Amino acid sequence: MTDTEIMRTRTVHPRPGLALTLAEHGPADGRPVLVLHGGGGPATVQGIAAHLADRHGLCAVVPTHPGWNGTVRPDWLSAVGDLAGVYLDWLAGEGHQDVLVVGSSVGGWIAAEMALRDDAGVIGSLVLVNAVGVAVPGEPVREIFGLRPDRIAAYSFHDPARFPADPAALTEERIAAQQANTAVLRLLAGDPYMHDPKLLEQLGRVEIPALVLWGESDRIVTPAYGRAYAGAFARGRFEPIAEAGHLPHIERPEATFAALDAHILGSAG
Repeated sequence: MTDTEIMRTRTVHPRPGLALTLAEHGPADGRPVLVLHGGGGPATVQGIAAHLADRHGLCAVVPTHPGWNGTVRPDWLSAVGDLAGVYLDWLAGEGHQDVLVVGSSVGGWIAAEMALRDDAGVIGSLVLVNAVGVAVPGEPVREIFGLRPDRIAAYSFHDPARFPADPAALTEERIAAQQANTAVLRLLAGDPYMHDPKLLEQLGRVEIPALVLWGESDRIVTPAYGRAYAGAFARGRFEPIAEAGHLPHIERPEATFAALDAHILGSAG
């Protein structure tokens, strides 16, 4: 087993009838880090979790959002706010404190909602990576439902040629899985599309440090959107990642992880 492999998986039940699948990296007794994926599923953020475990000795946990990758989603879990509540319940139920929450895309929206609702003070700091979730005048989130994978890739990456998405190369099983994940995403975040109309104005109540990392070439959510997001937090900071798009941790991992490392060390200090 290499350092970057998943060390263990487990299932928890934060609420009756709800099972959460968790992939954990790093020492079980390390400072907890919750790493939240976007619409592409947990595989898109495993690299972040592996880095945090390897570089900082943290216990980095990647849950699979209920409904993704064939997991069960209860009928009552029908909004991003519901997911935020579930993750807060799980963290509090296990007695975690000073939790770093990192969220990519929709995962960043979940993280922001968690910080806003964190009355128990479980979360110590926040990192949003090209997050959606707010309404910024003049900077709408690009509509992706109905787009072919290659068109989504063209809007998502600084250099789409490095990450080819050929629909013809996908198996029927893979296509079905992607369609199922997209259906859950549409249910949770499709109306209103990819945002909570009230969230931006409420984020000033979040007083923990919040780093907003942004791939400068993102054409799903623009850097101007990210700057407005960062500016809404009481202690928000915006940091662009050059030559990267919607998933800078995949396209420019070294630069992204350097910014993430500096945030962790600064928060600790």
